[in-house]
Amino acid sequence: MSAGHKESRTISEVTRRAIFDWLSISEESWCGRLDEVEFIGRIYKLDALPSYDGRFRTAAGDIHQHRINNHDWSDDWYVTDDRLGLLDGPDETFLRFLCETVHPVVRTDTKTAREMVSEYNAHLTHDGWELFEAKMISGRPVWGARPRSVVQPAKAARALADVLQSNHLREQVARMEESDERDPSLAIGTAKELVETVCKAILEERAVAYDPAAELAQLVKLTSKTLGLVPEAIPDSVKAAETIRILLNNLASVAGRMAELRNHFGTGHGKHPRAQALQPRHARLAVGASATLVTFLYDTHLSRRS
Repeated sequence: MSAGHKESRTISEVTRRAIFDWLSISEESWCGRLDEVEFIGRIYKLDALPSYDGRFRTAAGDIHQHRINNHDWSDDWYVTDDRLGLLDGPDETFLRFLCETVHPVVRTDTKTAREMVSEYNAHLTHDGWELFEAKMISGRPVWGARPRSVVQPAKAARALADVLQSNHLREQVARMEESDERDPSLAIGTAKELVETVCKAILEERAVAYDPAAELAQLVKLTSKTLGLVPEAIPDSVKAAETIRILLNNLASVAGRMAELRNHFGTGHGKHPRAQALQPRHARLAVGASATLVTFLYDTHLSRRS
């Protein structure tokens, strides 16, 4: 293993192997319409990598010999070949490999490329990464990699679940993180449930009665009132009182809009058979908003309790 392979490695071997395992059973070849030498050559300078076969000068020769001429290397050779460093190398190399498998030059079917990206992202989410449409070429997406924007809010919500020692809350956070790519509607529905769960926990800790069948907006309003967060609770003498009122009004509207998303697109409501599904970016918005909201409410609860 080269020293460079230890740099910027945040994507675990567990995640990498899970993706490679999926590729091994997928009907889609990882190199698409290219042969393996052509594909690998898009990422690495093969003439600069050593050969493992004494008959050849560089990696280009032995890969061609053993994968195209003889085909006597196992199909997963690229996973364990330490010249490529896909298992133990930098995140950048691994992510570049994934992006190339769905590049329009490699894979012409955009629908298939999107399905592959969805599968990749379902695994990458655990390590805080995602593939996204970075640009378009001839009407087809070219994929890039970036840290997931939802990671920090989700971490905060997960920490809150630990504080409350709530397995139910932990399950909700995990469900949101795991479903925002594969099932955005489920993620949106769970984001709403997360807010309801935390509001009820706060009210119960403060011995405030509430209607178990109350709508989300009602629960958030009661929780905000209990915590002294409603706009009318802020005296005019407070500096920038109007700004604080506006921010709190916007905070309350998050819950209301989440309920609307749940009703129109989330799980639990029958929809027209030709209804358009929400995209993962919509689910990430709902997840991020809910995690931020509940963390703020519970932090305020702890602060006011002290």
